[in-house]
Amino acid sequence: MSGHSEEKPVKLIVGLGNPGSRYEHTKHNIGFRVIDTIYDKMLSVQSSENVSAKRVTSIYRSLVIQTIWNGLPIILAKPMTYMNNSGSAVAALINRFEVSLTDLCIIYDDIHLDIGTIRIRQKGTAGGQKGMQSIIHHLGTTEFPRLRIGIGKPVGDLTDYVLSEFSKEEEIEIEDTVKRAVEAVETFVQDDIRTAMNRFNAR
Repeated sequence: MSGHSEEKPVKLIVGLGNPGSRYEHTKHNIGFRVIDTIYDKMLSVQSSENVSAKRVTSIYRSLVIQTIWNGLPIILAKPMTYMNNSGSAVAALINRFEVSLTDLCIIYDDIHLDIGTIRIRQKGTAGGQKGMQSIIHHLGTTEFPRLRIGIGKPVGDLTDYVLSEFSKEEEIEIEDTVKRAVEAVETFVQDDIRTAMNRFNAR
């Protein structure tokens, strides 16, 4: 055995949403919100390793930050393609950065989960979520990690519901949910998907 430590592969963390201020606070943009919260958390850590890599760049129709989180390389991304075409952006980023699918994590809203619930899985169907349908189509597989955040069952029209904002009461719950989602992503980056599943799916 050689004595040198192996370089850790980069993890690609992608939050789904729609670009533009009109959609910023909608239920459908919870993936963007988690990415923004991770970014804010990193900015608040004034350590030398984190200060250097805070520049947001635009790569393949995504806003991208390449940085080090707790000593490990990660890429944060928010596709600017609009939700239904997320797959083209994700596929391009995977090719560009040569990320293996096990090191990818997609964060998105799920109407099949109650507000405040998060679920981490290694693979699975799109569950009717248009962004995930696009990603599965472009990647040609359902076998990649994802973190689903519950936004509750639609009241009335589905599109109107996902493009609406949370109520004041829901917002209190969602703030806590986003914090837990960030912790879950941190666990995925530092440990692995199974550890994250065991720690966060039970709650």
